[in-house]
Amino acid sequence: MQFSEKMTRTELRATVSLASIYGLRMLGMFLILPIFAIYAEKLEGGSNHTLIGLALGAYGLMQVLLQLPFGMASDRFGRKRLIYVGLILFAVGSVVAALSHTIYGVILGRAIQGAGAISAVVTALVADSTREEHRTKAMAMIGATIGLTFAVSLVAGPIFNQWIGVPGIFWMTGVLSLLAILVVKYAVPTPLHSGFHSDAQAAPSLMKDVLKDSQLLRLNFGTFCLHGAQMAMFIVVPFALKETSGMSENLHWQVYLPVLILSFLLMVPAIIYAEKKAKLKPVFIAAVGLMFAAQLIFAYNIHHFWGIVTSLVVYFVAFNILEASLPSLISKMAPAAAKGTAMGVHNTAQSFGMFLGATVGGYLSHRFDYAAVFLFCAALMMIWFLLALGMKTPLSVKTKMYHMQGFDGAQASSLQQQVAVLAGVHEAVAIAQEHMLIVKLNNQLPEATQIETEQTILKLIGSK
Repeated sequence: MQFSEKMTRTELRATVSLASIYGLRMLGMFLILPIFAIYAEKLEGGSNHTLIGLALGAYGLMQVLLQLPFGMASDRFGRKRLIYVGLILFAVGSVVAALSHTIYGVILGRAIQGAGAISAVVTALVADSTREEHRTKAMAMIGATIGLTFAVSLVAGPIFNQWIGVPGIFWMTGVLSLLAILVVKYAVPTPLHSGFHSDAQAAPSLMKDVLKDSQLLRLNFGTFCLHGAQMAMFIVVPFALKETSGMSENLHWQVYLPVLILSFLLMVPAIIYAEKKAKLKPVFIAAVGLMFAAQLIFAYNIHHFWGIVTSLVVYFVAFNILEASLPSLISKMAPAAAKGTAMGVHNTAQSFGMFLGATVGGYLSHRFDYAAVFLFCAALMMIWFLLALGMKTPLSVKTKMYHMQGFDGAQASSLQQQVAVLAGVHEAVAIAQEHMLIVKLNNQLPEATQIETEQTILKLIGSK
């Protein structure tokens, strides 16, 4: 049995095209973040910051409600068809938000945007379009797209606001959403076979086990806190930057750009150290502690420009480490056959954090003051820090997937048992219905031993 290290042109085209669609969805969330609060305050009803928070968070709430159902429905009605529906909803919501002159209209538009909850469907289509051995790489490309979209949005949002304003940004993302339909139709190859993928989709039968797993619950609470604080921050920071520096919101990119570059340079060594030295837990806990410190620095320096800049640097170093580590930890700690379900729950917790963080942040800033928002976030981070201390040390493993066409249930079970006893194998799961073998390999073994184990696995699959 031959194993190809490179993705085919078809796989690469599908992955890149779908990553761009995923990025577009996140662009609709992130591009307005640095300037929305200031814009929304000028709308009818916008003097109530609770409603500003609700407008930002409505997108996340609809994602919570519809993300998993959309993914499951795509198994029955087809991936592309559900993506078309989601993109049309996003476009309609963008138009509603662009035309609204009241905060209530924008809330409605944002909710309709969020109702196009296609992320799980896009992930499923990526799984349909790639071979098992390349799926992790394809998902990593989507993850990188999300991170890049967020960073670009913080810089591009204020610039676009200067050119076309927030309504123009809504119009732009709406038009791009409709154009994305053409990308899905003509650029994304239609897979020959479409089926359920345990590594990429949520299975209702596994949901209970995932929700009962204390280690995964810690991580899900963490992503809830992380993205809740992210949204709460953008209710306050745009106003604080404008008040303390006198800079127009259109120039705030001049603050965000150097902050992002510096925080990225400080983050990279920590991530490399965590993965290469198998020190993911201590680095992760340190990052949660750093995030707690960032919230306190914000709370006590929010009325001082250089205090805000310092807070942003500390915040983004911690945020970047945690955002990169959480999916890796989910993959390492979730049972191999339940990875897709674990990621589905994790993404839902993230969306709920966005909704609640924006709404509570808006309420606290309206009812009390800016500092109250960050003290609330600091309390969340302290709880997360205490929970993270009790986290099990994650195994230093990498997940490999192999295609095993033609194996029946008994043969798959036999293969699983043979693979499970090989050197460096922590877990092996053979799923006959999906023609897939999932193996977690010790990442600290000598390279020669890893190669030998992988070659043995390929021989066992090919010897059937």
